Amino acid sequence: MSGLPSFRAVMLMVIAVLAVTAAAGGVVVIMGDNLVRTVQEPVRRQVSPRQSQPAPRLDQLVPTAEPVKEFGKGGPGVTSTPPRVLAIAAGTVPKSTRFALGALKHVQKVIVVDAGAVKVSGTGLNLLAVDPADFRSWTPQPVADQPAVWSALARGELVADAGSMRKFGMILGAMYQVDGGPRLRVAASATLGLTGVDGLVSADLGKALGFAPGVAVLLHGKPGTISEAGVRKLLGKGSQVVVLDAAHRTAKQPQQQKPRTTVNVGRPGSYLDLYRAAATRCPGLSWTVLAAIGQVESGHGRNNGPSSAGALGPMQFMPSTWKHYGVDGDGDGKTDIWSPYDAVPGAANYLCANGAGQGGEKLRKAIWFYNHSWDYVNKVMGIAEAYARTYA
Repeated sequence: MSGLPSFRAVMLMVIAVLAVTAAAGGVVVIMGDNLVRTVQEPVRRQVSPRQSQPAPRLDQLVPTAEPVKEFGKGGPGVTSTPPRVLAIAAGTVPKSTRFALGALKHVQKVIVVDAGAVKVSGTGLNLLAVDPADFRSWTPQPVADQPAVWSALARGELVADAGSMRKFGMILGAMYQVDGGPRLRVAASATLGLTGVDGLVSADLGKALGFAPGVAVLLHGKPGTISEAGVRKLLGKGSQVVVLDAAHRTAKQPQQQKPRTTVNVGRPGSYLDLYRAAATRCPGLSWTVLAAIGQVESGHGRNNGPSSAGALGPMQFMPSTWKHYGVDGDGDGKTDIWSPYDAVPGAANYLCANGAGQGGEKLRKAIWFYNHSWDYVNKVMGIAEAYARTYA
């Protein structure tokens, strides 16, 4: 007889694996034929060893202030009006209540959409069902500018929140079986900024999934001004109200009250000179640390994002962090997150504010604040040491 297992034996093994997976409450993933790129992080193509070329030295890389050309390409120029308050009512919100919500002080826009939850192998996902044309302006500008997101919704596919993708280990382009429902393809990942919401589907798909009609309310206005109590009162007992602009409703920390630093490093002709010039603005900080972060984050400006988390530019700043630590590095009167002449000294400014100039554990902790991972810290420190040896 052949040494190969019988068909019956193979089937018993498959059934056993499925039983263990179900008992563990894992997510079953059925891969699609093609993986689409995330709307915020380009797919990096794998290069075989024979095709790979030595990376150019820092003094051979010329900085460029040009943003990623694909960013927002093809968008209709929608102006983002992000929600400040998200509420879930106990039942369908009547038209009279919608008008009353719109009349609240400081409320500029109101939208009411369907909402519901689905389970994938026992794992719950909270979703909003929206009309792509109506909901586009309710997302952050980088998301609103991406036609791929809204085309995916129109095709009946899932746009998952970037945080939920990481939390549940979801894979971009994969098919997920909804318990008692259809299979959903994760066509795009985006930072939605909606606390408690794991993703978006189309209004038509929401109806097919039996979502509750007209229960989710989003309100836009000046940050920190819409009354949470007023919204709760109008929606009545059983409603849930989530403040999405909490940072604007609490006293700002002292470091956020500091004026934006002006750091002039000019426009050096190479990344090597740029890192060296920017590091002098933080006494005690080695330029090699800045160079190592630049290598890890963007390959010295060769992959400027946006990332799946929404980080932008050669030093991969989150816009909210850049707002407080970004600098005008070349004296042109702008603090441009895409410009290496602003981003590199901005990174030095951020590291210095977290104690990087003191060295030792303070430096390691400052790098950790840049990206909350000790593996990241070790990687940066290792690359910095290599640069120190190379350019000694």
